[in-house]
Amino acid sequence: MKENRQSLIESGVFRRTHRASFIWVAALISVTGCQYSTERPFRTDIQTVHVEMFQSKEFRRELEFRLTESIIKRVEMDTPYRVASRERADAVLTGEILGVENQTFGKDFDTNLPREIGSTVVVRYQLKDMRTGEILLDRPRFVYQASYIPPVGETFTEGMTRALDGLAEQIVESMETTW
Repeated sequence: MKENRQSLIESGVFRRTHRASFIWVAALISVTGCQYSTERPFRTDIQTVHVEMFQSKEFRRELEFRLTESIIKRVEMDTPYRVASRERADAVLTGEILGVENQTFGKDFDTNLPREIGSTVVVRYQLKDMRTGEILLDRPRFVYQASYIPPVGETFTEGMTRALDGLAEQIVESMETTW
């Protein structure tokens, strides 16, 4: 039996059969499809998006401006959409900062100052198709968390910048279509 197999390999029959099997499987996959795509996972019926200035229930200055700016940059970098005026946009993204809370994770034993501070930002946002009035995405409560470390010189402003940039990334990622 071993000699039989060896003679098939040497004669090339085994290789031709193996190659034919591979071609058959490849053809079957290409005909039936494997549901993979190289297309970006964003809606193709939307070309332009308007990002309205986020509102804020927080009494901290400029958070809504920084978040809106960060979302616009993310839309321009990470999506096929163009940012447009409200009148020309296919869809409009609106939102509101509901709250920002800081929590100390640990204190220095000598100074009693925080070692690390965690910031939680809570927002709500909605993406609406302006042509049909359909709500494409509605998140009434979305929570994002980031932290910063004061002993190494990080400030609340730097921590918030990191948090708002991460939040903007998550909001834009949620605009992707589901598989």
